[in-house]
Amino acid sequence: MARRIDVTGAGGVRLAAWEFGDPPKTDRTDHTAPVDRSGHSAGPAGGLPGVLLLHGLMGRASHWAPTARWLAARHRAVALDQRGHGRSDKPPGGAYTREAYVEDVEAALEQLGLGPAVLIGHAMGALTAWQLAAKRPDLVRGLVVCDMRASALGAASQHTWTEWFRAWPVPFATLADVRKWFGEDDPWVERPNPARGEFYAEVMAESPDGWRPVFDAEQMLRSRETWVYDAHWEELAQVRCPTLVVRGLDGELGRAEAQEMVRVLPHGQYAEVADAGHLVHYDQPEAWRAAIEPFLDGLRDG
Repeated sequence: MARRIDVTGAGGVRLAAWEFGDPPKTDRTDHTAPVDRSGHSAGPAGGLPGVLLLHGLMGRASHWAPTARWLAARHRAVALDQRGHGRSDKPPGGAYTREAYVEDVEAALEQLGLGPAVLIGHAMGALTAWQLAAKRPDLVRGLVVCDMRASALGAASQHTWTEWFRAWPVPFATLADVRKWFGEDDPWVERPNPARGEFYAEVMAESPDGWRPVFDAEQMLRSRETWVYDAHWEELAQVRCPTLVVRGLDGELGRAEAQEMVRVLPHGQYAEVADAGHLVHYDQPEAWRAAIEPFLDGLRDG
């Protein structure tokens, strides 16, 4: 089971964080530790190193559940629903900017008492992670960057995404229809991918007329447009902590760019996962864990 802890992000946005594993054991006389919704302390769990997991665009904290449960044996593992996603607030007029996402994670680390933590981010979550590491090195002791490019994607990419959202046949009649469309029928799918279908089924909720995403597509596009037009090499070069760049062999991050990211990083390392696309941790969960485990062990032992 995951325990929900509410934190307050930039501009007062309420964010849902989910802690996996046993509740932390804390001194009852410690009145300075952050508290969860039930009033229990959310401070460091017996000195275990903290890990914060950040999903990508359209994702949610529950996508990290298998990874977080695995990590919980030796870490305090928390996954965050970022603004506009999952169970976190989705203010219609809210800020969906790079600065807001970074400030949210900064606030979460401080309120949860996790820092200095390892940040594990997928796609947009990875970008947020390395931008925060550049801004607040005191809060981040290691990074895992999963399938996120540092180069600018440009206007054509944003247009493609806009058209893709319009192609979604929402509402879906059943979750089976969700799995089939995203796993087989979506024009972006080159070959059947059941894991992709399951990934998108996780971000759907039942409504009176069928199944719809828990996020607002316009908010997703607004979030995305704050990074696709710019390159992010400068912030990457400012990251001082050890960083592992992971790519799926069939993902969106090409090998040449991934290796250039490793070169630019002051303490960069590289790993790739075979038979995996963009959703590396969903496509090949065991290989994903095998790819990041030596890096995490090195941080613990270092």
